[in-house]
Amino acid sequence: MHGLMMDQPLLISSILRHAELYHSDGEIVSRTVEGPIHRDTYGGLARRARQLANALTGLGVGMGDRVATIAWNGYRHLEAYYAISGIGAVCHTINPRLFPQQIAYIVNHAEDRYVLLDLTFLPLMEALADHLKGVRGFVVMADRASIPDTKLRDVIAYEDLINSHSDRLEWPEFDERTASSLCYTSGTTGNPKGVLYSHRSTVIHSLSSVQPDVMNLSARDAVLPVVPMFHVNAWGLPYSVPLVGSKLVFPGPKMDGASVYELLETEKVTFSAGVPTVWLGLLNHVASVGGRFTTLNRTVIGGSAAPPAMIDTFRDTYGVDVLHAWGMTEMSPLGTVNTLKQKHLDLPAEARNRVRLSQGRVIYGVQARITDDDNRELPRDGMAFGHLQVRGPWIASEYFKDGKTPAFGEDGWFDTGDVATLDADGFMQITDRSKDVIKSGGEWISSIDLENICMAHPAVAEAAAIGVQHPKWDERPLLVVVRKAGSTATREEILAFFEGKVAKWWMPDDVVFTDELPHTATGKLLKTKIRETYRDHRLPTA
Repeated sequence: MHGLMMDQPLLISSILRHAELYHSDGEIVSRTVEGPIHRDTYGGLARRARQLANALTGLGVGMGDRVATIAWNGYRHLEAYYAISGIGAVCHTINPRLFPQQIAYIVNHAEDRYVLLDLTFLPLMEALADHLKGVRGFVVMADRASIPDTKLRDVIAYEDLINSHSDRLEWPEFDERTASSLCYTSGTTGNPKGVLYSHRSTVIHSLSSVQPDVMNLSARDAVLPVVPMFHVNAWGLPYSVPLVGSKLVFPGPKMDGASVYELLETEKVTFSAGVPTVWLGLLNHVASVGGRFTTLNRTVIGGSAAPPAMIDTFRDTYGVDVLHAWGMTEMSPLGTVNTLKQKHLDLPAEARNRVRLSQGRVIYGVQARITDDDNRELPRDGMAFGHLQVRGPWIASEYFKDGKTPAFGEDGWFDTGDVATLDADGFMQITDRSKDVIKSGGEWISSIDLENICMAHPAVAEAAAIGVQHPKWDERPLLVVVRKAGSTATREEILAFFEGKVAKWWMPDDVVFTDELPHTATGKLLKTKIRETYRDHRLPTA
């Protein structure tokens, strides 16, 4: 027996329709590539998205066609999100921080028909255009007067394109399982893999993400997504924020500490989200000018583990609550968010902080488990650690045009590649990536724990822990450290900082100093490159 409920598809266009009807005057503020601050509303977004949708249809874009964007966080990029998916095409966001060869690969792999790009990326597209096999044209997201002379063929000015089309459009209805957007992973080995989201998965992810124990978003918030819209759809914020009608503030190309701080203050932002490297720059700037946050009350930190010292600084020095979060491109991306339960509020401060340092607890819509090497499920006791696996309605079932890799298990679970613990409340603590864990004498040492301790040292700007070959123990930990400007901290001082904080056999065997560490296109430490650089390092204990 079926229930007697209306059967309406969950479509991304329904989010925009709701925002236009009930939050029409809600503000959208963008720092533009051209320089000035641009101001619009959800009513304006809906109107211009319909114009763009009509324009794309006029260019021959239809159901299932891929349209690429390579752009910063801004109002035109947001219009593209809704216009492309709204007509049943696929919005393919490209990470400009990938190597040019990787960008050419994913454009061709996705079979993109058009590329919408910000002015910043004209030189990049000029260099790649001849290698992009199926691209019919390039839409530069600016007005005609702002576009410089370019060698790029088939260039269309965005403003000319939309202004030549009507804003009258009834968004079409189709199967909610229709593909809506496409993001490629930024893995450190092999070609990037495409993750193809659906309208259904995106809407359900949005509904879950705004819940009180997740991001707790409402029409009373002003939200600044510092996480790029080309990085897992800015963690879903371009959908979840209009869904509830929050004010939306975009940083454009300027994500340095001073520029982000200016927007936080002038636009009275209450909530923000980004990766640790961005927040490091922000905190350094605020400290240097003796500033404070007058409206910001919470921020989500994800992408990579947030150093405890950063969380403490936000909370203790500036009164900003940090929501530590974890997810993946394959997960749309949210998997866990660190919000406390009632029973944690009465814990002593030290015990409460230990809970807050985890990656958070599993949110509704995600199932999680940990397994041993034989795929046997391990207990949820907060102590056993194993391979973290997940499944749910917004988690990929396979890669676009690449099928099921070994990570997609036959039993329907996706192996994240993380090593983690789970407790009875669903709090998850990542101890390492499977490929990054340091294996010493048959036991595992968490590189993340070593890095977090090292980052708490007042002289350390950034640190990486890797395993280096040892004749007796197989591997032993090596710390690669970037000192803060003006610091003269020594190897001995860094090693002494670990005393009493870890078991003796976890103690790093050596420390080397470097001017900078390599990162992936999404800001994570590039451990493969670091291991390669120090592969032949001779430990003093060897």
